[in-house]
Amino acid sequence: MAQLYRRGVYRFLLTRQWLILALLTLVLIPTMVELGFWQLHRHEHRVAQNALISHNLKAKPVPVAALTSPGHTIPRSDYWRAVTATGTYDTEHEVVVRRRTSTDGSIGFHVLIPLDLKGGGTVLINRGWVPAADDQRAFPDVPAVPKGEVTVTGRLKADETTGTSGIKDLSDLPDRQVMLINSAQQAKALSRPVLGGYIEQTGPEPSGDVPELIEAPDDSSIGPHMAYAVQWWLFASGVPVGYVVLARREKRDRVEAAAKAEASGEPESEPEQPEPATA
Repeated sequence: MAQLYRRGVYRFLLTRQWLILALLTLVLIPTMVELGFWQLHRHEHRVAQNALISHNLKAKPVPVAALTSPGHTIPRSDYWRAVTATGTYDTEHEVVVRRRTSTDGSIGFHVLIPLDLKGGGTVLINRGWVPAADDQRAFPDVPAVPKGEVTVTGRLKADETTGTSGIKDLSDLPDRQVMLINSAQQAKALSRPVLGGYIEQTGPEPSGDVPELIEAPDDSSIGPHMAYAVQWWLFASGVPVGYVVLARREKRDRVEAAAKAEASGEPESEPEQPEPATA
């Protein structure tokens, strides 16, 4: 009987619990492989974005009007492009953008002001971050901008929307406060055309370091996505190995139990038969 049992020892793989385990294994392997490729694509996207940031930050600055116009949507290829703008500030229409963080994570405002360009047209300038007042519905203390003609350098950014930023655009806000930096909204408030996108100011630096200029985007970190991809693929390769290990361990335990029963002279129980399939 023991010899007959040993010849059919792997028949337990046809039982319900082992068939379910085999099915789970077949599902997990392609799922983990796909998750690995998903992380790989995120890694490739991050590398490509870093290359774009580095290239655009190092590019020779160009007049902002050469890259955008009223109603223009900034393409990704122009994100963070170094630009210049010469004109005079429209101080009467300066606003602040709520719920923005400083380099140390403090919550405050970004200062947004229109710049009327020397050759015609208006562009929005993000001057940087200032702390909030004690009452967040009050307009914060914002240093005055220079009078007369100025030349601003900075990084070209695309208009913010709720879809792209995840920031909900609230309507019941205090005077001169907004949630999003959006040229179309500001054009409506100004009653005149505004160039699409805006400039994130990098120069000239303000006296007293207020507003706090926004840091350049990180173009060196690639994140952990490649490591995650390798982990998922290792998991995928480990699933069938684990299944085989479990099956061999089950076989060993069954063989040892049969041998002990035969040595003790006890009647050997019949090996478990696979359950009949049901419709």
